[in-house]
Amino acid sequence: MAKKDKTSPAPDLCMWVVVQAQDAENAEAALMELGFPVTRLPSYGGFLGRRNATLLIALHSSRRQQALNALHETCRQRVEYIAVPLESAPLPLPTPTPITIGGATIFEMEIEHYEEL
Repeated sequence: MAKKDKTSPAPDLCMWVVVQAQDAENAEAALMELGFPVTRLPSYGGFLGRRNATLLIALHSSRRQQALNALHETCRQRVEYIAVPLESAPLPLPTPTPITIGGATIFEMEIEHYEEL
C-alpha cells in the first residue's frame, strides 16, 4: 500500500470501479503507483457471469482525472462471441454473436466523512 502523504488533502470522493479480472492487476498497480489507496474486491458480471474485480478508490476530487487516465490506459474493451440460438432455424443451432465486454464501469460517490485508524 502506498504511504499516506501528510500534505495531501483528505479524500472527498470514492470511486467504485468494476473491471475485468484480466485488467484488475494492471489497473490496481497503476493506481497504487500514483499514490491512490485501492481496495480490491472479487465480483462477477450478471449478464455473462464472468469474473470481475471491483476496485474501491478514495481520492481527492482534484486528482479525479489522474485516476480516470490510469483506468483508461489499463482497462480495455474486447469483442467476444456468445452462442445465441437462431430463431427461425428448425433445429436450435447456435449463432456466434459478437458482444463488446471489458473496459471499466465507474461509480462515484462523495465522501462526507473520512477517517483512517
